[in-house]
Amino acid sequence: MTSSFVSVARRYGARLGRALVASLLACGLVGAGLLGGASPAHADEIGISGQPAGVDGALDGRTRFSYTADPGQQISDAYLVSNTGSTQQTFTVFATDAFNDDNGEFTLLDTDQEPTDLGTWVAFADGSRKQQFDLAPGEQRLVPFTISVPAQATPGDHAGGLLSSVVTPGSQVTLDRRVGTRVYVRVSGDLQPALNIAGVEASHVGPWWNPFAGSVRLRYTVKNTGNIALATNVSTEATTWFGRPIGAESGGGVDELLPGSSRVVETEIPGVGQVGYVIAQIRLNPFVEGPDTDKQIPIAAITRNAFVFAPPWTVLIVIALVALAFGYRMWRRRRDAKATEEWVAYTEKEAERKAAERVEGQGEGADER
Repeated sequence: MTSSFVSVARRYGARLGRALVASLLACGLVGAGLLGGASPAHADEIGISGQPAGVDGALDGRTRFSYTADPGQQISDAYLVSNTGSTQQTFTVFATDAFNDDNGEFTLLDTDQEPTDLGTWVAFADGSRKQQFDLAPGEQRLVPFTISVPAQATPGDHAGGLLSSVVTPGSQVTLDRRVGTRVYVRVSGDLQPALNIAGVEASHVGPWWNPFAGSVRLRYTVKNTGNIALATNVSTEATTWFGRPIGAESGGGVDELLPGSSRVVETEIPGVGQVGYVIAQIRLNPFVEGPDTDKQIPIAAITRNAFVFAPPWTVLIVIALVALAFGYRMWRRRRDAKATEEWVAYTEKEAERKAAERVEGQGEGADER
């Protein structure tokens, strides 16, 4: 997908952050990111556009370069670069590798990083891996290129980007403005689409005092363990005793993950009260995002369950208080009964003692007479 993004270049002082922001605001740059549409980046003075085109230079409606090839095959295509700004600029066109960042977003290597995969397959008309030229305001140049798939290329999707870069040096910050178009090459062979769910953490959250409210919070990692770039729809469901459903959430998803990449997902299943026992299920329905140049590949859904302990705290507290009250009452009853028995035994003993004293006193009186 053609898009534009602004990449930050190198740091030359402790004030890089403030200087960079100020520079970007001063230039009025607009960056849509690699996941955006085909809009080029524009600025008041510097403007860059790069789009797929036919060999005659005419735009053909593509938003990405996407191919299916055999190992050892060579592919030819063209890239149309335009200066949409108001000053003459030096453009550098080159290819590099793509990857998913920590947030799972599709991105490209920094300019000073050397590619090791698809970025090394691209060469231009003179055999070089970079083209540099000047363009006047409003001027365009068609840049033909070839992709040479290595004979030992592994089956599956290899992703990268074709970039148009304009570097603006500064006293503190060097800005590297880049417009990137995605490039995908699916190498034929044993295609293995596969996503995996790992590291599932599940917990019940909500007001402890309301047993009818709450939700199940899920945190898990989706990893592409196959060799095909995949996106996925995600649905979650909560069930309780005897499989009774008590909550569900659907409509979310994970953007395209390249082979070997992963993304951490956090979500909640609403409407789950404190029912004690909950099974939270995560279901992925993967699909190939964008135009698929190969045959449709069947991809099985993936599910993963997690147990959640959701005790009804208010009910448990009431039961505990009732049990304590009942226990205290029983203890008082036993204590009072024991005290009564002791008092009865004491009074009987006292009565016997006093009776014995009277009998003894009467015996002493008779002896005196």
